[in-house]
This record gives sequence, structure tokens and C-alpha cells, in this order.
Amino acid sequence: MKHAEWRTRRHRKLLGEAVEENTEYDRLYEEAELAHDLGQMVYDRRTALGLSQTELAERCGMKQPQISRIEGGGTVPTIPLLRRLARALDADLTIELTPHHEAA
Repeated sequence: MKHAEWRTRRHRKLLGEAVEENTEYDRLYEEAELAHDLGQMVYDRRTALGLSQTELAERCGMKQPQISRIEGGGTVPTIPLLRRLARALDADLTIELTPHHEAA
């Protein structure tokens, strides 16, 4: 889906108009949001430690462009790579499943 299409869909949704269900779009949007949030966490921790992308890459056996893609939300790392990133960032990796809130 192109940006213009997303904007139009979002605009219609904000206006309260009916928007047909598009589960594929929603799935891709959630994945992109997850990648962005993860990238922001890596960036925040890296900068808090005063590390450059190159320094972080060296710490976890990667190349700087890989760190850039992760921080930019362009890729979602595997769990083993997340573990290496966490160690390189002097952080704990916590993966959690929480139940959905049920309406009472």
C-alpha cells in the first residue's frame, strides 16, 4: 500500500467513514510499528551509552549498516540477534506475552 493510500484510508477512518477490513494491511502496519518501536529502543539505549552505530556494531559482531536498518525500523532482528544486541547494549532482553484486556 502506498503512502497516499494509507493517508486516505486513515483520513476516512478519522472522519468515521466505513473502511473495509483489510487484515493484510493491518498486519503489515503492526509489523512496521513493531520494527519502528524496537529500532527506537535500540537507538535510545545506544545514545544513552554514548555509542556510535559503528561501536555498537563492533560490540555485537555486526556491520554499521545493519544497526542503521534496525534503528530505522527497516528490519526486525531474530531472537538470537536481539540477545546479542541486548548484551552489547548492557541491557536485559525481556520478551513478554500479555493477555488482551477483556471487556467486562
